[in-house]
Amino acid sequence: MARVKRGTTANKRRKNVLKLTKGFRWGRKSKFRAAKEAMLHAGQHAYRGRKQKKRDYRALWITRLSAAAKKQGTSYNKMFAEITKQSIKLNRKVLSELALNHPKVFEKIVKAK
Repeated sequence: MARVKRGTTANKRRKNVLKLTKGFRWGRKSKFRAAKEAMLHAGQHAYRGRKQKKRDYRALWITRLSAAAKKQGTSYNKMFAEITKQSIKLNRKVLSELALNHPKVFEKIVKAK
């Protein structure tokens, strides 16, 4: 039987892990065992962060809308209730962009009755 030289798969695996942990601090970028653990934790944080980002943006939009509604002399709740009652199909993201970049258009939407 022919001799099987080992190591290429393990070397590739180690190389890929160290490539993923490039830029990490201390030994977590160069020592395989520490890098592997750091990579696993980084993946968990990244997964959780992708979910958190959606919540953060929604909170930002609501805060912007609340501030813009206060300028119009109403509250966020009353403004949004009126918008849904009028069947205006704009979501919070679009409304907050309008409030930020096109205040006159936003004012017309709020005043629409």
